[in-house]
Amino acid sequence: MSKIEVNAIEPQCGTTLTLGASGDTVTLGSGASQSGFGRTGTVDWDTTAKTAAFTAVSGNGYFVNTTSGAITVTLPASPSAGDIIAVSDYAQTAATNNITLARNGSNIQGDASDLIILRNGVAMTLVFVDATKGWIVTDTGAEADKQPDPEFIVATGGTITECGNFKIHTFTGPGTFCVSSVGNPLGSTTVDYLVVAGGGSGGRHRAGGGGAGGYRESSGEASGCYPRSPLGACVSALPVTAQGYPVTVGAGGSQLTAPPTTAQTGNNGSNSIFSTITSTAGGAGGGAELAGNSGGSGGGSGPTVSGGSGNTPPVSPPQGNNGGAGSAGGGTYGSGGGGGATAVGGTGLNSGCCSGGDGGAGATSSISSTAVARAGGGGGGVFCSPAGSAGTGGLGGGGNGAGGVGGCAGTAATAGTANTGGGGGGGRHSAPNPNGATESGAAGGSGIVIIRYKFQ
Repeated sequence: MSKIEVNAIEPQCGTTLTLGASGDTVTLGSGASQSGFGRTGTVDWDTTAKTAAFTAVSGNGYFVNTTSGAITVTLPASPSAGDIIAVSDYAQTAATNNITLARNGSNIQGDASDLIILRNGVAMTLVFVDATKGWIVTDTGAEADKQPDPEFIVATGGTITECGNFKIHTFTGPGTFCVSSVGNPLGSTTVDYLVVAGGGSGGRHRAGGGGAGGYRESSGEASGCYPRSPLGACVSALPVTAQGYPVTVGAGGSQLTAPPTTAQTGNNGSNSIFSTITSTAGGAGGGAELAGNSGGSGGGSGPTVSGGSGNTPPVSPPQGNNGGAGSAGGGTYGSGGGGGATAVGGTGLNSGCCSGGDGGAGATSSISSTAVARAGGGGGGVFCSPAGSAGTGGLGGGGNGAGGVGGCAGTAATAGTANTGGGGGGGRHSAPNPNGATESGAAGGSGIVIIRYKFQ
């Protein structure tokens, strides 16, 4: 290794002196320092946090701890172009106890005033440029500005399936939706839902169909924008916290067991509940000259009576519709169909081709990744000579009404489909009664609760 000892090196010609060739590295010896080369735009950080006022030295960065009170950092006096200092709010307390950068005779950003850091977590670099602008801020940021990683809801409960980046919890009976992590806005913090109550049963003896269980759903925008019914338009997803949410799935109204010749209103279904959402049970269908009950959707009525009211109690968007009215005359009777999620129950007819009213149509949603119709009303029963047609259950699990003439054998009412909240079909004329209980209205279908959210 060669060694040269000199006090100065100067170019032989001109004013340019080159050390090394292109691509070479020029290294200072261990412990040596340089001067006159200027800085590269970075600082050397002093890792001992400052807890009291001090004067900064060019080339250094300082962690300033204002936990115990405000601190003033005095900038270097008589700075030269290229001088550089940096400060960082060590304890993220600058909003309460400010950090003041005292200008010490030089301008800051062209102003003859000190610079005060008023926000938590700020880190700032200043370079002295010239006498006009003085110290200029070249880099600044705050911990709060950092973009966090996305975090997602984590939960258990019900039957869990996945559709792409989304989890679906399906409850066909009571349970608990247990949230262990709430995520963040970059991931997920809210859940979409479908809550359908149990449908009402049909009435006995010239009887209306049961009303569908109340149908409530969110828009789906928080968990994949899947197709849903118009009832979900503009309905926000629900925020969740880390806790257990009891889930209630309403049962369908049970079939009547009264004496066969007795006109009787059926049984309402039961409510379904998730978090702040309650879907109201479907109203039962009414018997001869008996009105259907009110509910999520109203029950159809027997002849000459108006149907039960839907969307009771009222919510927006409506959770269901009114039941249909019945009609009578000339010894023939047509009873009203139960209301459905998106349509009123049909009116029973007693003339021409007499018929029971059809159940109101339900609503269709793909919250479970497959399009399924739910909350159809039950069809109304019919008594007609010659035999007319019983009301058809509404799309979405509504049961068909019963039909037949007098004591002759006829078609029995059918139940609402389980876990759709469909209303049960209404019963036909029941005296004399060769078919026994089959001439009663049928049971309503049980409800369902489905919860969906982004999990990855």
